[in-house]
Amino acid sequence: MNPFETLRFAVGGLAANKVRSGLTMLGVLIGVAAVIILLAVGNGSSQAVKDSIEKLGTNALTVSSGGGFGGSSAATSTKPLTVDDARALADPASAPDVESVAPEVTTSQTALYDGTSHSVNQVVGTYPAYFKASNSKVAKGDYFSADDVLNSRKVAVIGSTTATDLFGTASPVGRKIVIGGTPFTVVGVLDTKGGTGFQDPDDTVIAPLPTVQNAFTGFGPVSQILVEAKSADATTPAQNEITTVLMSQHGIKDSSALDFRVSSQASLLDTQASTNKTFTVLLGAVAAISLLVGGIGITNIMLVTVTERTREIGIRKAIGAPKGVILGQFLAESTLLSLVGGGLGVIGGLIGSRFTIVGIKPVVIPESVVGAFVIAVAIGLFFGSYPANRAASLRPIEALRHE
Repeated sequence: MNPFETLRFAVGGLAANKVRSGLTMLGVLIGVAAVIILLAVGNGSSQAVKDSIEKLGTNALTVSSGGGFGGSSAATSTKPLTVDDARALADPASAPDVESVAPEVTTSQTALYDGTSHSVNQVVGTYPAYFKASNSKVAKGDYFSADDVLNSRKVAVIGSTTATDLFGTASPVGRKIVIGGTPFTVVGVLDTKGGTGFQDPDDTVIAPLPTVQNAFTGFGPVSQILVEAKSADATTPAQNEITTVLMSQHGIKDSSALDFRVSSQASLLDTQASTNKTFTVLLGAVAAISLLVGGIGITNIMLVTVTERTREIGIRKAIGAPKGVILGQFLAESTLLSLVGGGLGVIGGLIGSRFTIVGIKPVVIPESVVGAFVIAVAIGLFFGSYPANRAASLRPIEALRHE
């Protein structure tokens, strides 16, 4: 029997039970589509976080509380970061490679405007240097000034998401909003940065540090300190200077017992890449289970098919059909199920990846499309081999006796 006849018999066998064949293909379709979509979500999340980190600029450094990576836990006391630490870092004599310093305090509050309420994801109190160091550009209005900080004025620059939710299409500049019971005048609206899928960086309110401290957080420690080096090449010297200054500020003599850490964009990207690899592998493993279930479905259906067609197999073997022909026919049927199901799954996965999922824009990995389809076909061959071999091994007399 030539391959075309084998394929024709396989199509006829599947067409005889359209619903059953369709449901089996659906299992493979879901498995392939799940692999493509979930890996695309993982890749899209990685790309969004990477873009968000890179938007801070190559010369931005973040100082936060807590022991540095690889640091010893032998430190007897931990001092939080303070505004005094930020002032020390801004001293050009101690840190000549530091361009600007912006201490930050953060909190979450509810903003009100003309009866409209919006829960602001992040209210930041900081200095004007924050905008340049974080690459936050104003689309409307202007930034607040150093004079606003010195006089603790109740002014704010808001993100595009906050502006849209509170004001719609109207311009927020010059209008008053109430944040946590405190009135603020909006002086500017930031350009849209785009979300990472887990946190919207455009849902923010940025105000002078003493104003936020007085209204919400108190005049205690700061959340972190954002430092801008003079250039990308000066990032490493600036990082060393920051470490030296803060060790002096905190009375630390052992560099392995730091109570703070300094992160550059390179280290953040490395950490993100490592985390994303784990995340993507986990998503791929979950999706692979769907493919495995689809393969088990093929085995189940083909076993039922062999049982139903036992008498037919006996007749064909009795008139001279060799074992290879019977084996080839049932393998062709199982492979055809996975082939069609895998092809439809690829189409479904590519279509599904065009939509935003949980705030993430999926980015399709071409290798995942090819890999998922090839694995689907291989699964058809593997899981169909047992039923096909069972059919080919039937003895003609026993098969003809089957009712």
